[in-house]
Amino acid sequence: MKNLKYIILLMLAFGFIACENEELDELRDHNGEDEAIILPELTSGSADFSKFVTLGNSLTAGFTDNALFIASQNNSLPNILSQKFALVGGGSFNQPLMNDNFGGIAIGGQRILQPRLVFGGAGPVPLESLIGPVTVSTDLAINNPTGPFNNMGVPGAKSFHLAAPGYGNIAGVAIGAANPYFVRMASNPNTTVIADAVSQNPSFFSLWIGNNDVLGFATSGGSGVSQEGNLDPSTYSGNDITDSNVFANVYSQLVAGLTANGAKGIVANIPDVTTIPFFTTVPHNPVPLDANTAGAVNQAYAPYNGGLLQAEQAGFIDADERAARTINFTASSSNAVVIVDEDLTNLGGLGLPNFRQATANDLLVLPAISFIGTLADPNNPLSVNGVAVPLADRWVLTPNEQQMVATATQSYNATIASVAAANGLAFVDANALLTQLFNGGIPSGNFILTSNLVTGGAFSLDGVHPNARGYALIANEFMKAIDAAYGSNFEDSGNFVDVGNFPTNYSPTLQ
Repeated sequence: MKNLKYIILLMLAFGFIACENEELDELRDHNGEDEAIILPELTSGSADFSKFVTLGNSLTAGFTDNALFIASQNNSLPNILSQKFALVGGGSFNQPLMNDNFGGIAIGGQRILQPRLVFGGAGPVPLESLIGPVTVSTDLAINNPTGPFNNMGVPGAKSFHLAAPGYGNIAGVAIGAANPYFVRMASNPNTTVIADAVSQNPSFFSLWIGNNDVLGFATSGGSGVSQEGNLDPSTYSGNDITDSNVFANVYSQLVAGLTANGAKGIVANIPDVTTIPFFTTVPHNPVPLDANTAGAVNQAYAPYNGGLLQAEQAGFIDADERAARTINFTASSSNAVVIVDEDLTNLGGLGLPNFRQATANDLLVLPAISFIGTLADPNNPLSVNGVAVPLADRWVLTPNEQQMVATATQSYNATIASVAAANGLAFVDANALLTQLFNGGIPSGNFILTSNLVTGGAFSLDGVHPNARGYALIANEFMKAIDAAYGSNFEDSGNFVDVGNFPTNYSPTLQ
């Protein structure tokens, strides 16, 4: 069982990039000769890109591989866009660059956020596990950059954080009242993200916010409990799902502030977080057992199963729930893990816990790879997590919890679409885009990008954030929406980016 975590990861070690699309572009042929395709000159249409300011969370900042670092920021979505905007009057684009390519943040030499993940041959591993200890040189106490910043993407920010005074006050970091990434960006300790953005008088803006309003709840398995390896420091204000009315009010205020001077802009809705690799990589049934071990485990659960039968006979549960809660292992390489499900009928009065085995409808979080199969008690070889010791709520997003995420996401997206339409803004359906990545993939250039961890070519090693190639794919979708809303022609003029020019991962030696 100690090597269980590698069963899944070894299946990912067959390549970093998505499969190449072998179809070649067809050349136009006229009388046996290739005819040159003359593209129209690039135009911005009615959009003015001279002052581009972008707001959002980690997806805007360029967060990749569970960290923010110089290379990831240079390949961020808004930076890619700014380079295209520069071709039609766009100005300079200032980002709050980190001090190194390790990632992580310190305060006065004390590390508070860890360096990035890298590929370790079988799956994601911490950078320092391969290259040894590094010094995180981005220090809030000594070397914050000077703004104003065009990229106001704040990793970990929820919608209401963008309007929260003091969110960039270093004094609040230790108690979870402030965000270290915004500490590096804030014009003063009491300002807000939206205030610093609006003060720059943008002529064009992008706003992509709301993902963290459900992500923290989802990545904590719906438990509200942060766990090691949780991505984006979204736990600064807890993991509860943001109330839909709160989101609607804040979102409307953000757009009102950004458009007050007549600026045009683009907004994106919220992806279905349950389609990302963080939730789709670990199967519900990764436990290999031989006949003897399966028999011993079943014997240990026999009193529990017997108690369920008595509960059914007494009318506390029906036959369907008893069947769903009955635990049974077989001699197989694919036994389902045992989990705690708080939504089951409470049989505590009968001395029965809320245990059941996971099904294909449950989503195990990515960090469970390294937890399933470990020992709850190092001195007890029978205390195997996920088998003899059920997985706690934080390791699994159950169907009921998934529905809570879906309901909130649908409400947020209705608000975003409505506000975009009311203000004549360009709109990107990021939800549909990521769903397409999950359901078969998206052809782009010579590649087909999917949502598979490591091999899919679109997501970084943390399983939540895109890699550089994924951000490039999204940048093309943003330009397509800008074309449709404002009459620009990034697509028709051949100015989409080639995703093949962007890496799928970063070398451990990148410093």
